[in-house]
Amino acid sequence: MTGPVLIAGGGIGGLALALTLHQVGVPVRVFEAAREMRPLGVGVNLQPNAVRELYDLGLGADVLDRVGVPVREWALVGLNGREVYAEPRGTFAGYDWPQYAVHRGAFHMALYDAVRDRLGPGAVTLGARATGYAQTADSVTLRLAHADGAVSEVQGALLIGADGIHSALRAQMHPDDPGVQWGGGIMWRGTVRANPLRTGSSFVGLGTHRQRMVIYPISAPDADGMALINWIAEVTVDPAHGWQQEGWFRPVAVADFVHHFDGFRYDWLDVPAMLEGAEAAWENPMIDREPLPTWVQGRLALMGDAAHAMYPTGSNGASQAIVDARTLGAMLLAHGVTPAALAAYDDRLCAPVSALQLRNRGAGPFGLLTLLNDRCGGVFDDIDAVIPPEERAAFMAGYKAAAGFAKDTLNAAPPTIPPGARVG
Repeated sequence: MTGPVLIAGGGIGGLALALTLHQVGVPVRVFEAAREMRPLGVGVNLQPNAVRELYDLGLGADVLDRVGVPVREWALVGLNGREVYAEPRGTFAGYDWPQYAVHRGAFHMALYDAVRDRLGPGAVTLGARATGYAQTADSVTLRLAHADGAVSEVQGALLIGADGIHSALRAQMHPDDPGVQWGGGIMWRGTVRANPLRTGSSFVGLGTHRQRMVIYPISAPDADGMALINWIAEVTVDPAHGWQQEGWFRPVAVADFVHHFDGFRYDWLDVPAMLEGAEAAWENPMIDREPLPTWVQGRLALMGDAAHAMYPTGSNGASQAIVDARTLGAMLLAHGVTPAALAAYDDRLCAPVSALQLRNRGAGPFGLLTLLNDRCGGVFDDIDAVIPPEERAAFMAGYKAAAGFAKDTLNAAPPTIPPGARVG
């Protein structure tokens, strides 16, 4: 081994990988472009397959309960406010691990704190953006641009590109890749303090494939029964002229988009009133990248959004990044700190996760709302007459299998990283 494993990117995936490599005894260094770590973002879901891996990393309920709440239910609701499909989630559905809805920034900071506690404060270098790489038969060199204007190089045994959707390492590995793809979806995100819906910890998708809301709590209720509610408002427009706004993530006024949801008023939820109670909102296009034929080139492997940025329709982008990290750890255990380990990781995940990318581009589990819209315009008296129960259940089972969290398969699977296992 020539030097440590280098990780370009200190997001959720990069930090989960750093913790995994430390767990199996592999030296690691992380380089993150941001000058400081801050709790950015709003809500994300961690599916049971990812929560299992976090528990095996020693990040259990004591950590996750501080940054989010276990999800009890996943539900889809039509335009008329009536239930299309609902099912329990996590341990409430018989999984051995919960599903969590967490504040993305708070969860990210919990991972960062764990890395600094376990690996030392020097394990993560901030203000260091990956710009490229070079490699020989024996080592790989990461090129960095620093926040103070300096440039540097660092040598390691392997390099993992966890540098996000706009990855410089991906661009060098695949120079003909077409770049970020936008299919016409626009999302507005934010949080609001309100009473949680349905079970008190339900993930609710409401509307159609062209105009919908996603609503779920990311904190436990306070003494007044109020929780921090994550919401996502989405519409789809003609993408022919490309994304017209400046930037990919910008603050906007709720008044700029609330009119799209004027009809979303029911006896159990008033969406415009909920949105108007938000302190802030952010707009961004729903973007992804084209699937790649490989995530690996010699001593370099991509992971997370650098490898497979996907639409958030399946609520599994963060979960897949964690699974990537743990799979990489397992392959290092099997093959040592070698290019063969990266090749085995690529063989295990690239093809099925590429298929998942395309499935999410096609609305993922929200495809039930697309089907509903095609059959009745989203308004119905008897959902069973529009989409029979067996068809709805089969649709969701197919998605969970593709996303890697089919219950019986997951519960029966051995640990990705055996307890106490060490490389070498």
